[in-house]
Amino acid sequence: MKRTDYISWDEYFMGIAMLSAQRSKDNSTQVGACIVNDEHKIVSVGYNGMPTGCDDDEMPWERSAENELDTKYPFVCHAELNAILNSNIGNLSGCTVYVTLFPCNECAKAIIQSGIKRVVYYSNKYSDTNSVKASCLLFDKCGVKYEEYIPSGKDIVLEV
Repeated sequence: MKRTDYISWDEYFMGIAMLSAQRSKDNSTQVGACIVNDEHKIVSVGYNGMPTGCDDDEMPWERSAENELDTKYPFVCHAELNAILNSNIGNLSGCTVYVTLFPCNECAKAIIQSGIKRVVYYSNKYSDTNSVKASCLLFDKCGVKYEEYIPSGKDIVLEV
C-alpha cells in the first residue's frame, strides 16, 4: 500500500523556493523562486543576489545610506528575475512561480512578460507598499493569478 501522507506539489515547490533563498548573501532579506511548468517539472530557480560577474564582497549590502549607491537596491537582482533569466526552456507561458516574498512591481512586469500565469507566494510583508499594490493591479489586469501559500502543518520527515 502506498503512503498517503506525502507533501503536495505546492509544498514541494515552495520548499524548493525556500531552499533557493538560502543561497542569498543578503544579510536582511533572503528570497527564493522556483518556476514550474504544467507537468510539475521545475524549469528554473533563482534567489536574490548581485548580477553575475559582480564580486559580492565589493558590492554594498546595506538597506539605507546617505547615498543610494551605497545601498543594495540599485544592484541586487530579485529572485523572480533571476529565475526567469536562468530558465532552461525558451518559453515560460503558462508556468507557475513559487516565491518566498510577494513580487515587486518590476518583477511583476517580468513575470507577465515571460508568460507566467500563476504566482504562489509565502509572505506578503510589504503588502501596504505602492510597489506591491502596483503588482496586484498589473496581475489583475493581465490575468495572472496570485495566491498565498498556506502550509499544511505537515512536518517533513525523511526515513532512510
